[in-house]
Amino acid sequence: MGALELGYSPCPNDTFIFYALTHGLVESPLPVRAVLEDVETLNRWAFEGRLPLTKLSYAAYGRVRERYVALRSGGAMGRGVGPLVVARKPLKGLGGARVAIPGQNTTAFLLLSLYAEGFEPVEVRYDRILPLVAQGEVEAGLIIHESRFTYPQYGLAKLVDLGEWWEGGTGLPLPLGAILARRDLGEDLIRSLDEAVRRSLEYAWAHPEETLPYLKAHAQELSEEVIWAHVRTYVNEFSLDVGEEGERAVKRLFAEAEARGLIPSSPAPLFL
Repeated sequence: MGALELGYSPCPNDTFIFYALTHGLVESPLPVRAVLEDVETLNRWAFEGRLPLTKLSYAAYGRVRERYVALRSGGAMGRGVGPLVVARKPLKGLGGARVAIPGQNTTAFLLLSLYAEGFEPVEVRYDRILPLVAQGEVEAGLIIHESRFTYPQYGLAKLVDLGEWWEGGTGLPLPLGAILARRDLGEDLIRSLDEAVRRSLEYAWAHPEETLPYLKAHAQELSEEVIWAHVRTYVNEFSLDVGEEGERAVKRLFAEAEARGLIPSSPAPLFL
C-alpha cells in the first residue's frame, strides 16, 4: 500500500493537528498525503467512501457508520466551541427566516435543526456566510470556524450560541467533528493510525511556532491572534482522546438526531 490519503479542512485546528503527520515528522504505519478541502466537501465524499482517512462532521458520521469508524484522537469537541447564529439585528425567532448555513451535512446544521424549526436554509461555503448576512441577502447566518472570532467586524450580533444551548441541556461537551477511518483498512492499521494522529498532535503542542507557517498558508483569516485563538478553542484534551465523556456526548447527539429522524440508526460501534 502506498501513501494514505487523509482529508481535513484548511482550518487552523486541523492543520495544527496534522502538521507533523503529513510532514513525516512522527512515526506512522504508512506515509500520509494530505487532501485539504472544505468540511462539507469531505462530508459529501464520505457518502461515496472516497477517502480512507478523513475529517468528518459528526452529523455526516451519523449517516456513514456502516462504512467508517471514528478514531479516538484528532477530532473537534469541547465546551465553548459551538456554532453561532448571527444577524444584523435581533430577530423574534428563526421561523420563516432565511439562514445561511455551511452545509446540510454539518454538525452545525444538525444542531440548528434540533434547536429551531421553520427556517429556510441557504447553503453556501462557510467563509461566505458573514458577507451574505452583512449585505442583507439573508436574515441570519450559522457560523463556524474562524467566523466565530470575526463576526463583530461585519457589524453583526450573536443571536444564539448553539454550544451553550447544547451544554445547558445535556451537561456534556459538544461533538463537532471526528477523524474517521474506513473499516476496510482493518482494525490493526486503524489503531496504528490513531496512534500516529495522537503523536502528531503531541508534536504540535511541543513545537507550536514550527506549525505556524503551515497554518497561515491555509487559514482564511491570517491574523496570528485569530489563528491561535482558533487553535486554543478547538484543540483540547478531547482532541488527544475522546474519552468516556466524549463518547457519551456523541451517543447523546446521535440519539437526539435519530429520535427526530435526522440520521438513521445503526448498531455499528462508534469508536475503536
